Amino acid sequence: MNAYDILKERGFIAQATDEEKIKDLLNNEKVIFYIGFDPTADSLHVGHFLQLIVMSHLQKAGHKPIALLGGGTAMVGDPTGKTDMRRIMTREEIEHNASCFKKQMSKFIDFTNDRAIMVDNYEWLSKLEYIPFLRDIGMHFSVNRMLTAECFKSRMEKGLSFIEFNYMLMQSYDFLLLKRKYGCILQLGGDDQWSNIISGVDLIRRKDMEESYGMTFNLLTTNEGKKMGKTEKGAVWLDEEKTSAFDFYQYWRNIDDAEVIKCLKLLTFVSMDEITELSKLKDEQINRAKEVLAYEVTKIVHGQQKASDAQDASKALFENIGQAQNMPSKEISVEILTQGFDILDALLAAGFIQSKSEGRRLIQEKCVLINNNLVEDFKLTIENYMFPEGEMLLRKGKKKYFKFILK
Repeated sequence: MNAYDILKERGFIAQATDEEKIKDLLNNEKVIFYIGFDPTADSLHVGHFLQLIVMSHLQKAGHKPIALLGGGTAMVGDPTGKTDMRRIMTREEIEHNASCFKKQMSKFIDFTNDRAIMVDNYEWLSKLEYIPFLRDIGMHFSVNRMLTAECFKSRMEKGLSFIEFNYMLMQSYDFLLLKRKYGCILQLGGDDQWSNIISGVDLIRRKDMEESYGMTFNLLTTNEGKKMGKTEKGAVWLDEEKTSAFDFYQYWRNIDDAEVIKCLKLLTFVSMDEITELSKLKDEQINRAKEVLAYEVTKIVHGQQKASDAQDASKALFENIGQAQNMPSKEISVEILTQGFDILDALLAAGFIQSKSEGRRLIQEKCVLINNNLVEDFKLTIENYMFPEGEMLLRKGKKKYFKFILK
């Protein structure tokens, strides 16, 4: 199956500037394309992961990806999807985050032998002179038309800064530069980037009188339209230091039934024939599809061994098989217990709560268990006898587990 047909069948494609032409290019030629990543954190997250899977699909089909790190645009801030102006970052912060991105992306994209490249738009954006840029690029943008873009309209009531208003010009200029320097003719991105992408296509047509193309992908959302990849602790990160392999596995193992098949299509390389078979599972049997999803996504991000470890730990919790040594854990000393360590301290140490008042509420709602015994007293002191064989299992609700190890 050709590249475009794979993306279409698996449900990636949302909008395209010229669907038939893009289909022809992807199915019959070798295309250089790019996706932009703003390094506003020191790790990629689940939202980025979908874009990396797209890049991987296309690279396997013989196309060449450019991963554009927005070292320059991150200093301005993308207003898309934001209700407030983004904090202006220092160059040092951005360089650190960009280096983390490069390391993570290499897990998914093959950068050897020039099969893919990474570039940072700070390289050219930092050298722009204001008046020449306004005369050469700004003259091609209609303010009236820009204000109709959803990314700007949604910010007009709360206020849109002039620095953010420049973002569309800068992203369009990126596309123009990448076309001129590398022969890149296709820009891809999430569907929230549609306005920025078509502005780049229009700029290339006006400046170089050449055709280029843009295509967006469906955002990773729940059936209610909320972005996926958020938990009580925040974003689901690809960095194991920020989201453990076990927690990462559990996130996918516990998603709603209605979202499993969509995620299998978008986030794994499981064949469509197998996904079709999994889609026939109903009720309790859908858990089999969830296990496949959780294992496959964790394997892509963290490797086969960590995916197997997380799967064993999960089964140990929910099916009483395998070994539970791979779940999140923390050592605690006898001295700490002697000094006084209660259930609220334990919930905080496990990262299950942000405040003790939240812990008291959870206990009142009968959502906290120690070694499968319900906790009803929020003054309960953690004592040695709660560590049979040196371990204590703390549980929040039905699906959150943490192990304390007595040392």
